[in-house]
Amino acid sequence: MSVQEGLDIAFDAGLDLVEVSPTARPPVCKVLDYGKFKFQAQKKANEARKKQKVIEVKEIKMRPGIDTHDYQTKMKAASKFIDKGDKVKVTVRFRGREMAHTGLGRELMKRVEEDMAEIAKIETMAKMEGRQMTMILAPR
Repeated sequence: MSVQEGLDIAFDAGLDLVEVSPTARPPVCKVLDYGKFKFQAQKKANEARKKQKVIEVKEIKMRPGIDTHDYQTKMKAASKFIDKGDKVKVTVRFRGREMAHTGLGRELMKRVEEDMAEIAKIETMAKMEGRQMTMILAPR
């Protein structure tokens, strides 16, 4: 039907004529309450946003000479973060003469990698950034 006929039908019903598919031949239109349509679309978008899980990046900071008990405590915290679905950024900070022994930091990162292997995968390998070495772990 013509556009004018569609507009007349919509006006008689007290509704709006909404173009659904403008690229189709002929274009497809619908008679509906446009305000209600927009409200429902917004409600659906809000519902979808509510169901999303926001992934946070939690940070665990260590030093190259960390003690075994302190290391175990940090790994327990990291595994809790991974279990919740968050990513974990492991940072080894070097101070003073520790910069001459970055190999200790690499060994520590390798140890973290081995300990977290079954619950996490490495997203970013260990790399030096200034005075600190960082690695990012993500849940499996």
